[in-house]
Amino acid sequence: MMSIAKLRKMLDTRQISAIELTQAYLNKIKEVDIKINSYISVCEESAAGAAKEAQKLIDEGKASFLTGIPISVKDNICTLGIKTTCASKMLEDFVPIYDATVVQKLKAVGAVILGKTNMDEFAMGGSSQTSYFGCVRNPYDTSRVSGGSSGGAAASVSAGLCAGALGSDTGGSVRQPASFCGVTGLKPTYGAVSRYGLIAFASSLDQIGPIAYSAEDCGGILNVIAGYDENDATSAKRTQNSFGGKIGMSLKGMKIGIPKEFFGNGIHDEVKSAVLSAADFYRQAGCELVDVSMPSLEYAVSAYYLISSAEAASNLSRYDGIKFGYRSTNGESYEELVKNTRREGFGEEVKHRILLGNYALSSGYYDAYYNNASKIRTQIKKEYNDIFAQCDCILTPTAPTVAYRIGEFENDPVKMYLADICTVTVNIAGLPAISTTCGYDSAGMPIGMSIVGKAFGEAEIIAAADAFEKQFARQEAVL
Repeated sequence: MMSIAKLRKMLDTRQISAIELTQAYLNKIKEVDIKINSYISVCEESAAGAAKEAQKLIDEGKASFLTGIPISVKDNICTLGIKTTCASKMLEDFVPIYDATVVQKLKAVGAVILGKTNMDEFAMGGSSQTSYFGCVRNPYDTSRVSGGSSGGAAASVSAGLCAGALGSDTGGSVRQPASFCGVTGLKPTYGAVSRYGLIAFASSLDQIGPIAYSAEDCGGILNVIAGYDENDATSAKRTQNSFGGKIGMSLKGMKIGIPKEFFGNGIHDEVKSAVLSAADFYRQAGCELVDVSMPSLEYAVSAYYLISSAEAASNLSRYDGIKFGYRSTNGESYEELVKNTRREGFGEEVKHRILLGNYALSSGYYDAYYNNASKIRTQIKKEYNDIFAQCDCILTPTAPTVAYRIGEFENDPVKMYLADICTVTVNIAGLPAISTTCGYDSAGMPIGMSIVGKAFGEAEIIAAADAFEKQFARQEAVL
């Protein structure tokens, strides 16, 4: 695993060409990915062509940070002429006729797209076990999950099968797999990155974000993909600054909130110890640690699943077997065709979310469930505002545990859902957060910590994560 910053120097000093670098990654994918299943589609031909074009830019002195850099893209982000399946039978053969805005931006700077990465079906899950194409395995221990839903993206970076990746984060789906796979993942502020071309799960929560070796790399990718997009009504109209512009700044005087609820019951002792050890690093660097509280945390997972499932039920209603995607061969009437298509095309987890969402929105239950979840959302936003009135950022664990065994929670969905407790509030409030490795447990599995920032405060949290990474001894996966 090598940082984009280091690869950039190698490309610019002609130690390696973009063509050679791309081929090296493609060769490693053929050799290693059979063990972890991080890719659904590998684009050898188009990647080789993109590498040649990138090398021309390098030779002409027109290279930018991502020119010639091999990147993977999560398979719920549309790519022109390349299958975009959402890891579902429903879209197994779907080929978009356009690029998502983020993909357009990658191509515009000469990045090389290696392929589309595996994920939980329609991004619904926290382990990448719900994929129609089989689960993604953790590069640190292939008997364990990679996290989800961007498990393939995180695993592809961790295993050295790309230099960086794009994932999507609805309730922690960039940060949690980054934590499990020992890499860095950034969930930007809602609206900072266009969602045009991202196949929707929960529109008010979804956000595309980068996964890479380091916070510096994540900032470099974000510099490319962020910005206003007229095709996305939720895109923020803001002047874009360099997201890595504060790297190297002094941390002295920074106030970091430590919310007690994130270190309570359910958080494994080794995780708690590693994150608090990271807090000590910040204290020694001159930061002030502030004890803060988020009382609504105990309701956050319930609110998240009600809101996200309600939005998913609406978004996924378009998959009816008529317009595009899988179509059942059974059914003599329109109603039977739609029913059979959805029953056969969707996996069990997706069906569960659709049922929950429709139930929460149904007459007689809307106020009891969806409306109350919306009230909790408002309260969580208020509690974050209260914390940020006295702090610059917040430090929490990324997940309550390290990566668990494949199939371990298969018959206990409640325990699986509760694993999102440390991440969902950030999506509910629309805030930025970055996860980076802060330790390893007794079995050598990575432990992640999250730094949560104020809205559009990506530069500050990237700088804080970078300062920690520069003194942390990272242990890479060995496959």
